[in-house]
Amino acid sequence: MKIPASLRRGLLSSLVASVAGCTTIVDRFSGRSESCEILRDGSPATARIVGLADTGITINQNPVAEFVLEVQPDRGPPFEAKTEALIPRLEVPLIQPGRTVPVKYDPQRHDRVALDLWECD
Repeated sequence: MKIPASLRRGLLSSLVASVAGCTTIVDRFSGRSESCEILRDGSPATARIVGLADTGITINQNPVAEFVLEVQPDRGPPFEAKTEALIPRLEVPLIQPGRTVPVKYDPQRHDRVALDLWECD
């Protein structure tokens, strides 16, 4: 049975919209969209992980964790900030309190910090 071209286009459009919608949902619940924006435009710093909590959100069996960070910018005093990140399941043991990690932060809003550990697409 041959599917008419107009129906194929409609099905393809629906599939593309569904995939885009799923990506948007994952980005929203994982904090990825905001993190990628901060990583693109933010200032580099290091941060010590002070606290780590489970948010209860899991995406593809990978947890989304809330981090409490003590950020040490290149200039200025250290400050505390919170951020959320999707952690690859096999990397959870590497991301624990006491560890120092690279971050980027918004110099205008110190509450906007992102871990600089993974690539944004």
